[in-house]
Amino acid sequence: MHIVWLNAFHGGSHAAVAEGFAKHSRHRVSLVTLPIDGGWRWRMRGAAVTFARMLHERQELCEADLIIATDMLDLATFLGLMRDQLTSIPIAVYMHENQLTYPLPPGRKLDLTFPWLNYTTALAADAIFFNSAFHRHTFLEALPGLPGRFHDYREPALLATIEQKAHILHPGLELGPFETSNDAPTRQPGASPILLWNSRWEYDKAPEAFFMALQQLEARQIDFRVIVAGEHIDPNEPHFVAAREWLAPRCLWWGYAPDAAAYRSLLQQADIVVSTAVQEFFGIAVLEALAAGCIPVLPRRLSYPEIIPEELHQLCLYDQQTSLVERLITTIENLATLRQYDFRAIATRFRWEQQIAQYDAAFEQVVASHAHD
Repeated sequence: MHIVWLNAFHGGSHAAVAEGFAKHSRHRVSLVTLPIDGGWRWRMRGAAVTFARMLHERQELCEADLIIATDMLDLATFLGLMRDQLTSIPIAVYMHENQLTYPLPPGRKLDLTFPWLNYTTALAADAIFFNSAFHRHTFLEALPGLPGRFHDYREPALLATIEQKAHILHPGLELGPFETSNDAPTRQPGASPILLWNSRWEYDKAPEAFFMALQQLEARQIDFRVIVAGEHIDPNEPHFVAAREWLAPRCLWWGYAPDAAAYRSLLQQADIVVSTAVQEFFGIAVLEALAAGCIPVLPRRLSYPEIIPEELHQLCLYDQQTSLVERLITTIENLATLRQYDFRAIATRFRWEQQIAQYDAAFEQVVASHAHD
C-alpha cells in the first residue's frame, strides 16, 4: 500500500512514531510534516489549511491507499477542504495525546476549542488508534461531558460510533542504541546509587514531588547521586534553580543532553529511573531508561500499570508521595537483588521490530474495511 502520514506537530514522540513506522513498515510511507515551532495550538487550528494546500500541490498523495493523521490535525476541516480529492480514501487517526483529559496548569481554564477539535476529528476518522489502553479509556470516559455541557442536540449516539472504531497501538521504539552501546558506563557494585529524572521539568510531570522525595532521602541519610536530564521549559523557574543549588554536591548531570549519544550515556550511568508524572499517555522516556538498564520507580497510575507487568507492580509502583520515599529506599537497599530481574525485556516488547507487524496489519484492516463499506 501507499500510506500518507500527516504529522502536524513533527517533534518528540510524534516525530519518532511517524519516522519509525515509515522506516520499518513493509508499505510505502510518505511523511508530510509541519515543524513544532509554530506551537501546538496553531497547528491544531491551522494545519488543516496548510495540509490541504500541500496535498493539492502533490497529486500522488491524493491517490494513496490510506491517510493517517495525528491528534494535532483538525481532520474535519481538512476533509472539508479536500472534498474534491479524498472521496474514497480511508482516514485513520493516531492519538498521541488529547486536549480533553490533559491536566491544566494552575490558574488556567479549559479552552473547549481544542477538545472539540479532538472530538470532531474522532467523528470524521474511519479508525482511531490510541497509544495506550489508559489513553483510550480516559478519553472515552471523559468524552460524554464535552457535548454534555451544551443545551441540546448532544448527539449521544455518535459517542458509541467513536468507541467502536477506537483501538490501541502502543508506540514502536528505536531502542537498539540504548541496549548495545559499546561505550556504556559500567555500574559499579557498592557505588552510590544514581537516580535518574528524564522527564520534562513541567507541571504535568510534577518535578517538585521528585525533589521533595530526594530531600527526605537526604534527611534520612540515604546515600544517592542524581542525574537530571529532562527538558527544562523554564531554566529560571525558582523551584528549579533552588533544587539545582541544593543538589549540586550530589548531581552528576543537570540539563538537557546536547545530543542523542550524550542522552544514552546518561541513562546508561543511572541505576533507578523515577517518575512522578500526573500526565503520561504512554511513557517513552521511562522505557528508554529501562532499555538502558535502569530499575523503574513509578506511580501506580496513568499508563504505568499497563507498561509494567503485573507481577512487578509491587516492586516498581508506588501509590502516594510517602510511599514514593519508601519505595526509593527499598529499591536502593535491594539494588543487587533487583538487578537480577530483566527490566530491559519490558522495554524490548515495544521495539519496532516487535511492533511493526501489528501496525501494518491494523492499517491494512482499515483499508479492507473501507473497501467493504
